[in-house]
Amino acid sequence: MAVKTVIGVFENKQQAEKAVNALRNSGFDTNEISIVAKGGKKNNGNNGDEETLEMDTLTDGTATGGVIGGLAGLAIGAGALAIPGIGPLFAAGPIAGLLSGAATGGIAGSLIDWGIPAERGRYYEEEVKKGKMLTVIRAHEQKVQQAADLLRQNGAKDVETH
Repeated sequence: MAVKTVIGVFENKQQAEKAVNALRNSGFDTNEISIVAKGGKKNNGNNGDEETLEMDTLTDGTATGGVIGGLAGLAIGAGALAIPGIGPLFAAGPIAGLLSGAATGGIAGSLIDWGIPAERGRYYEEEVKKGKMLTVIRAHEQKVQQAADLLRQNGAKDVETH
């Protein structure tokens, strides 16, 4: 059975969390689901804005009414990364390891390793730079259509399978 990649872009954390919950409720394992989001700015009260990843807001689960959020399960192995030309990122799931090992290639370079064409990888990297969230599912080919459908049903744009 071949492993394929499904990728999609979410406008905000709530959409991404809803999709991750749907994926997990449909039997997708946390080892199959990755999230990449750009870090934000937070006023530190002293010298203006400071770059931060606000990882706790991505993984605390409060957006799901007190139930452990979909992204919280991905927090294991999650990491804060600084990628040249992109800045601070939050990455959770298997892609975190790829990104940390390919800092010079950025998001696009890491996606190439998962079968995403270079030009599409650069597009998705630009979307993250704009503040959108990237969700990537690596699963056996019989689960790929279900993953793509769940992403679309939960608001993902530019969903592709490779």
